[in-house]
Amino acid sequence: MLSTPREATAASSAVSVGRSATTLLGRGRSNTEPAAELTLSEATVKSHVARIFAKLTLRDRAQAVVLAYETGLVRAGGPPDS
Repeated sequence: MLSTPREATAASSAVSVGRSATTLLGRGRSNTEPAAELTLSEATVKSHVARIFAKLTLRDRAQAVVLAYETGLVRAGGPPDS
């Protein structure tokens, strides 16, 4: 349980970064591209990707892309950078 507003803000921020990283991963981006866009280190993005794969039991980026489309996180024909 989050006991302070600061902890809640930090958790919300982590979820937001994770979702953004997942969206960019779903668009087939490398670790370098989300790192630059989200102003994170490549190592941080790599950690997020590894956690996403573990949580969603994904083997590789191809499965992540398929899941992103199936869940509506990424839309076919949608803007590439939104």
